[in-house]
Amino acid sequence: MGDRQQELKMGDVLATITVWFDRVVGRPSYRVHCFLYRWTGGVIGHRTMAGPILLLTTVGRRTGQQRTHPLLYMPDGSNFVVVGSNGGRPQPPAWILNLLATPTVEVQVGRRKFRADAHVLTGDAKADMWPRLIGHYKGWGSYQELTDRELKVVLLVPRPEPRLVTRGDPG
Repeated sequence: MGDRQQELKMGDVLATITVWFDRVVGRPSYRVHCFLYRWTGGVIGHRTMAGPILLLTTVGRRTGQQRTHPLLYMPDGSNFVVVGSNGGRPQPPAWILNLLATPTVEVQVGRRKFRADAHVLTGDAKADMWPRLIGHYKGWGSYQELTDRELKVVLLVPRPEPRLVTRGDPG
């Protein structure tokens, strides 16, 4: 078996394991993951076997309370791409519904924390992004096969940080 074939086979195995993990163990472990990620500034929880994880905080569309979710992401230049897979379940994840109602979100990537605008990709933008996403993490393709619902692809665009102006600063 060639290196490329072995790499592809290993990617399929990893995708199967992570789908199982998400379905069986994932939900109960998310609170612990968020706690450790925040407590260690991402030292624990940012890097996983499946890929990098960010913390996405949305505002609950019904409660108005902040809700934080650890999500696998793909970097895209200075932006970040996440997928609303919900483990391939028929219903979309709550965080997708929340950001559709309030697209300004908070993100933590490692130690870096920032506000971002969430844009759900559609049409050509989504079609162009999907092969890159599957190349980054095969599990998203497996999740899409498990559900009839079209998985949402979300581009998180960091907001520019406000510049502090001090006395004597020309601009």
